Formats: sequence, C-alpha cells, structure tokens
Amino acid sequence: MGVFTFESQGTSAIPPNRLFKAFVLDADNLIPMVAPHAIKSTEIIEGNGGPGTIKKISFNINI
Repeated sequence: MGVFTFESQGTSAIPPNRLFKAFVLDADNLIPMVAPHAIKSTEIIEGNGGPGTIKKISFNINI
C-alpha cells in the first residue's frame, strides 16, 4: 500500500463551505455517483462520520 497526495488550486462560483462538504465530508457518497468506476470501496476505519472520523477510500487505478 502507498500514500498518494494530491494538491490543486482553482476558482469556483460555489461557496467554499459547500465544496468542502462535497469533496471531504461526502466524497465517499459523491464520487460513486459522478464516476462509479473510480471507487473500489469505502469504509470507516474509526469514528461515526463526525469530526475525527477516519475513512478509507480505495480507488481503481489502472496504470
């Protein structure tokens, strides 16, 4: 297993709090709807979805 870090900058008409909610808090629900082939699995490692929760999202990557 490896660690992958991704950074990106851009502008959006969507308010920052809605983008954070979509990309961070709801990513495991949003990404499968937008790109169902991209996610292999999601699981909560620790917590109940609130602050401090650790989520594991496994992506399908074909190299």
